[in-house]
Amino acid sequence: MAFSFGGATSNPAASTSGFSFGSFGAKPTASTAAFGFGPAATTTTTAASGFGTLTAPGFGAAATTAAAPATGFSFGFSSGLGAGTAAGTTGFGTGLGTTGLGGFGGFNIQPAQQQPGGLFGQQAQLQAQPTLLYQQVTALSAPTLLGDERDSILAKWNQLQAYWGTGKGYYSNNNQPVDFSQENPFCRFKAVGYSCVPVSKDEDGLVVLLFNRKEADVRAQQQPLVESLHKVLGNNQTLTVNVDGVKALPNDQTEVIVYVVERSPNGTSKRIPATTLFSYLEQANVKVQLTQIGVVMSVARTELSPAQLKQLLQNAPAGVDPIIWEQAKVDNPDPEKLIPVPMVSFKELFRRLQIQDQMNKQHQTRVDIISSDISDLQKNQATTVAKIAQYKRKLMDLSHRVLQVLIKQEIQRKSGYAIQVDEEHLRVQLDTIHSELNAPTQFKGRLNELMSQIRMQNHFGAARSEERYSVDADLLREIKQHLKQQQDGLSHLISVIKDDLEDIKLIEHGLSDSGHMKGGILS
Repeated sequence: MAFSFGGATSNPAASTSGFSFGSFGAKPTASTAAFGFGPAATTTTTAASGFGTLTAPGFGAAATTAAAPATGFSFGFSSGLGAGTAAGTTGFGTGLGTTGLGGFGGFNIQPAQQQPGGLFGQQAQLQAQPTLLYQQVTALSAPTLLGDERDSILAKWNQLQAYWGTGKGYYSNNNQPVDFSQENPFCRFKAVGYSCVPVSKDEDGLVVLLFNRKEADVRAQQQPLVESLHKVLGNNQTLTVNVDGVKALPNDQTEVIVYVVERSPNGTSKRIPATTLFSYLEQANVKVQLTQIGVVMSVARTELSPAQLKQLLQNAPAGVDPIIWEQAKVDNPDPEKLIPVPMVSFKELFRRLQIQDQMNKQHQTRVDIISSDISDLQKNQATTVAKIAQYKRKLMDLSHRVLQVLIKQEIQRKSGYAIQVDEEHLRVQLDTIHSELNAPTQFKGRLNELMSQIRMQNHFGAARSEERYSVDADLLREIKQHLKQQQDGLSHLISVIKDDLEDIKLIEHGLSDSGHMKGGILS
């Protein structure tokens, strides 16, 4: 079985599976194989299935073949990590247990026939100066370390390391092993997230300094930090260092945003551009001074120009399949404010999760502060409303007192004078208004009628709601007064009856005494 990246051999009887460089552990046959980065040749294969599309264009070309299609995974040079044959989706890719390992999309290393062209130039240049990608592909497909069938087992091991994104890939006795980091294009643990588009302009002069300290420590030492940064700038008296903000980050790190203001001799001032300040801070001697005060990293916070943003979106990052990148741009929830960014490895995903948790805590803290401020404002509002009502009552009392003083003063001033015509007219108008108000069929009568209806409604409403009788206060007062009068009458009647009884007893006693006297005389 021949070794061919992304294509099958020209032998119609032989079919390929896995990487299409032969089944692992199988002995190679004598079939002709084409290796190389040359231009694409005519092919009749339906290409490798798995993550890729039905055709597998890539860095090289497939040889002319009529073999059965190769099955398995496609790492994503021309297809995508996690993109299916029907519809591509962003993600970390599929599992590692799928049958076969798929083709690389047509690398077709050709030691026999070398053709000009290809993505990386001619084969002679690749042999003279092998690129990192070439070394990785060689370690994954055709290692020549042992020279027998054990090289296929080594290729399997190298593939597993490349999938996982760790380890070293040994492929040749004459070359150093290649390092498989999680940034390699074959690593499965990749995804695409979204970050906010920077909105700060270069004229704002904002530069971010990262410290391996807690936020509380940085805030406590903020003034010494400003003085230290001023010393780093050469103690220039025309420059002033200002802190725009301090924000806590995960792992006890703190982000400090600073800007520098330059004062000219004529009294005007302007901010140093962010790129200029960042270039100065990135100088070797200046970075040493920044390291001494605890600065781990510095970044210029500037917005992206339309050309930079267009270039960023058009070109997929290294190791990210273009199909996944295009799908991420389509799925962007807010293209005006968010840009897709690659997330490589679980460590990066965990870092973004920590930052999100930290931001959620900051938002919750801010919400608690706002809630406390709202509660204080509500208390102050209630106190203010009570004071306003108190001041209104006081103002009314003072107005009445002032009116009484004015009345007395006016009476004293007008004493001894006859009533004038306008005063007489005013008195007539007041009398008319008073008579209208007191007329039975006018306002007073209507008010009394409305008051009676309101009392009746309140009485019936309370009786329906509470299911018991209630008596109006005025009516209750009248009833009490009537009962009191009845009680007083009864008390007076009882006292009269008692007096009459005493009189009757006195009469009876007098009659009995007179009878005894008559009896004594007769005897």
